Amino acid sequence: MTFGRRKNTKKIREGITNTLLYIFLAIISIVWVFPFAYLIVNSFRTESTGIAGYFFPKEWGLDNYLYLFTGKDSNFMNWYTNTLIIALVVSVINTMITLLTAYALSRMRFTGRKALMKFMLILGMFPGFLGMICIYHLLDALGLVGNESSIFGLMLVYVSGTMMGYMVTKGFFDTIPKSLDEAAMIDGATKNKIFWSITLPLSKPIIIQTLLGAFVGPWGDFMMASYLVGKSGSQYQTVAIGLKTWIDSFAMYDKHFTHFCAGGVVVSILPIILFFLMQRFYVEGVTGGSVKG
Repeated sequence: MTFGRRKNTKKIREGITNTLLYIFLAIISIVWVFPFAYLIVNSFRTESTGIAGYFFPKEWGLDNYLYLFTGKDSNFMNWYTNTLIIALVVSVINTMITLLTAYALSRMRFTGRKALMKFMLILGMFPGFLGMICIYHLLDALGLVGNESSIFGLMLVYVSGTMMGYMVTKGFFDTIPKSLDEAAMIDGATKNKIFWSITLPLSKPIIIQTLLGAFVGPWGDFMMASYLVGKSGSQYQTVAIGLKTWIDSFAMYDKHFTHFCAGGVVVSILPIILFFLMQRFYVEGVTGGSVKG
């Protein structure tokens, strides 16, 4: 009887603990989802364009989305196009640099290899914004700030530190058997031939993971973009900076809040689609690169 009571008591305690845990997780989920739900719901509000003291709109419509693309004083398409060009160019260049760096450090042995890896690892621990003042003055001296060339300057900054993110990619390359390289070398293949014909076809997961990571970074960046292109003309700004101008002051906030919400929804669609389409490869790339990184 004593054993049965202890067992029942244990089950009751576990039930109470699980219930409290589920309640806590439910509260956290609501807190996390609420801003996104509020953003989406208000993007369809048409009775006013300012912030409202209620959650659900009184009138629903697509006016805010139409304003993004057809509004007389809306530069959303310019912002979106600039951001898309930057993200695409940077993702391609970053991916190539990362793949080449990771392959060299994974497959080749040369003097200073380990020292170089340690140096890049230590250097990567410092936040990028520590050098923002130096970067700004350097680009300003080159004429790449505050004008039509600021987009090029921003892309240059995004690309400059790419090789320091080689670790996960190198870890993935380490999982590919070196016997494949040796067999190819016996047949007369060069390192270059092995990389393009053998290693890359076997590395689709890490390529997609690297591409997505390199694309999402510039796509959602605000800090560096605001520092370098924030003072440029509206036609040269990124979508994050452009949308920020719609809520810079109370007057703009009251005029463009629902437009800001609609813009936030539109901007989030492309990364979400890319992630869901390539989720399997993304997960394989991350887990594969974590084995021997």
